[in-house]
Amino acid sequence: MAYIDYYKILGVDKSATQDDIKKAYRKLARKLHPDLNPGDKEAERKFKELNEANEVLSNPENRTKYDKYGENWKHGDEYEKAQQQQRQYQQQSYGGDGFSGADFGEGEDFSDFFQSMFGGGGGGFGKNSRGSSSGKFKGQDVHAELNLNLKDAAQTHPQTFDINGKKVRITIPAGVYDGQQIKLKGHGSPGFNGGPNGDLYITFNIPVDPDFERIGDDLKTKVSIDMYTAVLGGDIKVTTLNGSVNLKVKPETQNGTTVRLKGKGFPVYKKEGQAGDLFVTYEVKLPTGLTDRQKELFEQLKNS
Repeated sequence: MAYIDYYKILGVDKSATQDDIKKAYRKLARKLHPDLNPGDKEAERKFKELNEANEVLSNPENRTKYDKYGENWKHGDEYEKAQQQQRQYQQQSYGGDGFSGADFGEGEDFSDFFQSMFGGGGGGFGKNSRGSSSGKFKGQDVHAELNLNLKDAAQTHPQTFDINGKKVRITIPAGVYDGQQIKLKGHGSPGFNGGPNGDLYITFNIPVDPDFERIGDDLKTKVSIDMYTAVLGGDIKVTTLNGSVNLKVKPETQNGTTVRLKGKGFPVYKKEGQAGDLFVTYEVKLPTGLTDRQKELFEQLKNS
């Protein structure tokens, strides 16, 4: 089951108060309620996710577990118990200090942790050829953030990370979105006593762009045109993510008119050659600093 960010569903920050969560839920519930969206399967799905998010975050105890364990919050008690058993085992076998550096931090893949500790059937610690516990533990996962501007996020390009003293080179696909997280298996901290390495999780941060507003795979932008071009029509150049294109403005174009440039939007993630659309909104600029003669001509036009 894919991880669901409950805070993102409610549109609130992790520091939101319980009152903020309640207000956000009520606002979205009115918008997505099935009675107001009959037959809309997408609205129905979002409404179910909204209720799920509210049930967890509106309960302080569940919210604390969710903040600590993420998607594995329901198994938080099991994890705490297993970790306690791990410490007891360490103390009995190694005098209490043998694994002091192998504690699992926040963000650990708990399902992998349970499997590595108890095995696929959950039947206790594994045994080596001498009958003693093997003590293999997965290394800690590593979390990193990568800041990208919108134009970089629209291009497939290589990126190098320095993790645990090693260079990790990855290729970032075009179309990644703000807050998206990718997992690089085995690129985290080394495992203990022959256990598997942890994983590397990279979260992308894409700030607001001054020229384009991204909505899914579509982009929106505003272009200024003079009054004469709006009235008489003409050709203008419009900047896109991949350079500029010529656009023909129709005569008598009104302020606020929006036109669509198909395929000139944002690349679709991991679908090479596909992109959303670019929506261009015209902002008609009126002339200023008119001479008396120019004002006279406008009067004549007005009275004609």
